[in-house]
Amino acid sequence: MIKKLHFGKRTIRVQLTTWYILLLACTLMLFSSYLYVVLEHSLLRQLNTTLQVTATQTLSNLINKDGHPAFHITEESQAMTEQFVQAGIAVRLIDQQGHIWDGFGSYSAIPILIPQKKGYLDLSSPEKNWRVYNQPIQTSKGYIVWLQVAESLEPVYKASKHLFDLIILGFPLVLLIAGLGGWFLANRALNPIQQIISKAQRISASNFTQRIDYKGPPDEVGRLAKTIDKMLDRLEFAFEHERRFTADAAHELRTPLTVIKGRIGVTLSRIRTPEEYEITLQDLEKEADRLIRLTNGLLFLARLELRQIQPSFLQPVDLTNLLGALVEQLEPLSASKPIILKETIAKNLWILGNPDYLTSLFLNLLDNALKYTQEGGQVILEAQQDEEQVKITIQDTGLGIEAKHLPYLFERFYRVEEARSRQTGGVGLGLAIAQEICRLHGGKLTVDSQINQGTTFSLFLPRTRNF
Repeated sequence: MIKKLHFGKRTIRVQLTTWYILLLACTLMLFSSYLYVVLEHSLLRQLNTTLQVTATQTLSNLINKDGHPAFHITEESQAMTEQFVQAGIAVRLIDQQGHIWDGFGSYSAIPILIPQKKGYLDLSSPEKNWRVYNQPIQTSKGYIVWLQVAESLEPVYKASKHLFDLIILGFPLVLLIAGLGGWFLANRALNPIQQIISKAQRISASNFTQRIDYKGPPDEVGRLAKTIDKMLDRLEFAFEHERRFTADAAHELRTPLTVIKGRIGVTLSRIRTPEEYEITLQDLEKEADRLIRLTNGLLFLARLELRQIQPSFLQPVDLTNLLGALVEQLEPLSASKPIILKETIAKNLWILGNPDYLTSLFLNLLDNALKYTQEGGQVILEAQQDEEQVKITIQDTGLGIEAKHLPYLFERFYRVEEARSRQTGGVGLGLAIAQEICRLHGGKLTVDSQINQGTTFSLFLPRTRNF
């Protein structure tokens, strides 16, 4: 249970909610602090304005009495004084020695302090804290008397404390509501991902037909679901390809082994003459050669598909000489059938490639053309180039291939005619190997064929400048 709770704390849902609450808490703290400071300064500014206005009005009501200033008592001044007193304002006149000459309101509760300059002071007494405005007055005798206008700071403190209490009480409530809202929003945002996880967990190597099939809006989650579906399509194709390859390879390996076992069983069933033993051994040798060709072809194809070709294997290759040598090598085979082997090869055909791989590629294509062309037919090899690429075509006048077979012609073990392929000794890997070699060299291999008119293989390879 502890492990589950510990793991749950690390879910994206919890992390999003936690970060949301922390961010909101920091924002509220900053905003509340700013609001508290602004309110306090605003109240102090209003209080300062009130004190200064009161001082201005009071100055206009001063008279000179016995050589020093005093408040002039009139009906109008008494009404104004009562308003000041009711507002909690205290006013007094004090000299440099601290003697109070006159005043009204609770001026006696204000601590005695002789100011040094005009302006505002905060004074504290056991009962109250005061905000005092000090205004110097020059008497007729030349000495300074201070007009002090004061008001209690308690309303400011109470308003600030009230705001602080509201912040303290509302802060947890706001965070609680925000946390619940964040959890709800995180659930709503992550529920599609949970559905994707549930569907993905039901997909296995034996059940690749299921897809996420997301029906929501085309947002990030929707794009993720579509990406996963496309990945599953590729994986399904790869698994199906490997299963088909495994089944085909097992079938191809089983056939010669069955023949070998059958021939051995028949031979051992009774005593044979030396000539019969020799014929049997020759047949066994043919099947063993077929097994060797098959395994070598599979290993070679596997290396090609893994792209195990190092840059050091690539070198400038003169296709003019290479193709000419291959045609010369195959002329005895074509003459024995007999088949006319023609060539039209341009000069200075250079590409960057691996000579051994390229030899295997062209031998596969030329050998196929010679195998499936009847007596008296012809095979034509043409090689030309333009500014970007070298084009090699191998055209024969054989029976041709039906259009339905062309899309699968470069697949492993695919045969157009099973019986004919076995008669020619093929294992169904030649064109697949040719296709992979072409891709390794950055080229493209295509085929075009028509029944009773022959087949043409076209190979396009990137051109390299002359050396």
